[in-house]
Amino acid sequence: MRAFIFPGQGSQAVGMGKPLADASATAREVFQEVDEALGQNLFRLMSEGPEDQLTLTANAQPAIMANAIAVLRVLEKEGGIRLADKADYVAGHSLGEYTALCAAGALDLSTTARLLRIRGDAMQAAVPVGEGAMAALLGADLTKAQAIADAAAEGEVCTVANDNDPTQVVISGARAAIERAIAIAKDHGAKRGILLPVSAPFHCSMMQPAADAMEKALADVAIQAPLVPLYANVTAAPVADPATIRTLLVEQVTGMVRWRESVAAMAEAGVTDFVELGGKVLAGMVKRITPDVPVTSVVTMDDIEALAKTL
Repeated sequence: MRAFIFPGQGSQAVGMGKPLADASATAREVFQEVDEALGQNLFRLMSEGPEDQLTLTANAQPAIMANAIAVLRVLEKEGGIRLADKADYVAGHSLGEYTALCAAGALDLSTTARLLRIRGDAMQAAVPVGEGAMAALLGADLTKAQAIADAAAEGEVCTVANDNDPTQVVISGARAAIERAIAIAKDHGAKRGILLPVSAPFHCSMMQPAADAMEKALADVAIQAPLVPLYANVTAAPVADPATIRTLLVEQVTGMVRWRESVAAMAEAGVTDFVELGGKVLAGMVKRITPDVPVTSVVTMDDIEALAKTL
């Protein structure tokens, strides 16, 4: 059994997608469709930068999605591989959940791009710049991270945002609380805490205005049953019902990304092979969660051709 997985924010880089677009008309079509959906030359920004513009949440989210879908479409059209035939599940990290739904046919590409633009704008607008923050707690599992967050809160929002793997948990909340958490991280058994270069405190209750915006945006969107079930971030369980998917996408904005549990649950369900499309960030996490299950990262045309031969 195989799961196709899709990366989240932080996997963007200037130059992303350009070698694939140079090599493949199929990839160019994906980037053009996203540009048209957004009314913006996002692909030029992906190709040439500047980095500070690409890193903006409203640009990074659709860019990361477009890059991964371009890889998938090249694999499908030029490699002759159908996701429905070769994958048993899909999953994505935070915004990657939208990519996974697009890959599995639950959302069309233009709609996915527009939703991620709305999501990025709403997440940025939910909290004034400087009031929120996120930190990675290295060498901390979920239990340690929760204890650190609880101790640092002092009446402010400070909570686990991403349970990434057994050695890395991300916390999110009010900036002062996150700074306190970093200061006490070692005392609670973590190796260290690192402030993340993000512009808002994602996946915590401070994001409620963004969740409300996504509820409104998703209400008008047609969601189809995915070709294969999605392992959802907020439940770490498979879902295929469109109404449930819609609800979970709203809950995901403020809820914890249960990535470690999702990967472990997929392995428990029989997945013996993970394929990360469009990035290399998730592969390391998967290896730390399920060391015995192989994971392949697919980004370049060479990667795609190599994968097509093995599937």
